[in-house]
Amino acid sequence: MTRMMKAAIFVEPGRIVLGEKPIPDVGPLDALIRVTTTTICGTDVHILKGEYPVEKGLTIGHEPVGVIEKLGSAVSGYREGQRVIAGAITPSGHSYACLCGCHSQDGAGTRHGFKPMGGWRFGNTIDGCQAEYLLVPDAMANLSPVPDALTDEQVLMCPDIMSTGLSGAESGKVRIGDTVAVFALGPIGLCAAAGARLMGATTIIGVDTVPERLAVARSLGVDHVVDFKAGDPVEAIMKLTDGRGVDVAIEALGTQQTFESCLKVLRPGGTLSSLGVYSSDLTIPLGPFMAGLGDLKIVTTLCPGGKERMRRLMEVVASGRIDLQAMVTHRFPLERIEEAYELFANQRDGVLKVAITP
Repeated sequence: MTRMMKAAIFVEPGRIVLGEKPIPDVGPLDALIRVTTTTICGTDVHILKGEYPVEKGLTIGHEPVGVIEKLGSAVSGYREGQRVIAGAITPSGHSYACLCGCHSQDGAGTRHGFKPMGGWRFGNTIDGCQAEYLLVPDAMANLSPVPDALTDEQVLMCPDIMSTGLSGAESGKVRIGDTVAVFALGPIGLCAAAGARLMGATTIIGVDTVPERLAVARSLGVDHVVDFKAGDPVEAIMKLTDGRGVDVAIEALGTQQTFESCLKVLRPGGTLSSLGVYSSDLTIPLGPFMAGLGDLKIVTTLCPGGKERMRRLMEVVASGRIDLQAMVTHRFPLERIEEAYELFANQRDGVLKVAITP
């Protein structure tokens, strides 16, 4: 008899529902994880709204914490019953992209298609983790054991938003003494601010309007918060920097307005580090782009994955240098995931992240 599990399934734009699917079979290089905690990402909301296309019938979710239920016959170095996480990005470890050091783009193929998303498989090209069980491909490249001293919620941000947010600061090459602006203090932006602080930024300016986000931003070391509803954030940032502009501006929302604002606040020679997922074409305005003569840099980043990245992030958590537990504002059992989506998609009740427990 086929064993079944509950899973959050994409039915059509506007509908992700809790349904049933067979528990996956385990191939030689795979591992089956019993999911103990997961969450909903802003990218999942893009999928829900039809702004990012996935196949109908796909299980959504890409941020798993769990326990190894079964190992593939060729997998070594792990044991069943072990607590693990896997990154949202699951590189094979042996592709051209991996071997040139660009693990996130593993499997991307041509850049001319709509999905140059490389190693993002969970909830994108294969079934994801908003379910009772998750099949992890290339397990030896992707499973990272969770230290006994860390709880599920302490490591819940590592698979995606912590990795993505910190990479915004890393790609922007934040340096000691830098001034950094972060546009949009959702979960990704908050992690980007924390990453900028880790890398040596001494002045961090966060832009948002939600009181709960601004409060968490201050707790993570953001020096100045700018409420964009209280006035032009570009003017506020230029005033805070005495007209100099910022060294690095991190875009963490994915809109034309925030992208353009990032350009406007950069000093000559500064870097725009873009993390947002955009759902329409972007336009680069002539003035802020300095007509192409300002030595500006625009860089984009897809969440780094793989077990070594996950190990490093959990080391940061274990060290106490970043504590992201305050970002989990709501908790739901898997049976109520449709309710959780409604809350998260509409950003009600001061929600930052929800913990989903099968």
